[in-house]
Amino acid sequence: MFEKLEIVRMAQAMATHAGARQGAIATNIANADTPGYKAQDMPDFAESFAKGADTALRMTRAGHIGAQGGNPQLIARTTGGAAAPNGNTVSLESEMVKAVEVRQQHDMALAIYRSTSSILRTSLGRK
Repeated sequence: MFEKLEIVRMAQAMATHAGARQGAIATNIANADTPGYKAQDMPDFAESFAKGADTALRMTRAGHIGAQGGNPQLIARTTGGAAAPNGNTVSLESEMVKAVEVRQQHDMALAIYRSTSSILRTSLGRK
């Protein structure tokens, strides 16, 4: 019942996006010394959520009928930047800034979820 509330779905999508983006950042940091590695990033949450707001069917598992494509939030993209002499484009400074942004996004999603839960409990007369 509660997962049908739009605000709860948005908070869940924001937390999922933050987790997936944190994984991409961790992969970039892990490959900071790998020759030829190209840094990857994901689209912003607002961009991903807007694309996912349509009512078209989405494929979440192989074998879904009539669905096209996958989850757009999980598609990594290459970011621009100056490459090191070995061809690596990872900047540890920018990855750390992105990690802080992602943590703030995840904290915001949890705060939205907590506030919504508190409002629902209050409306039901529970504390």
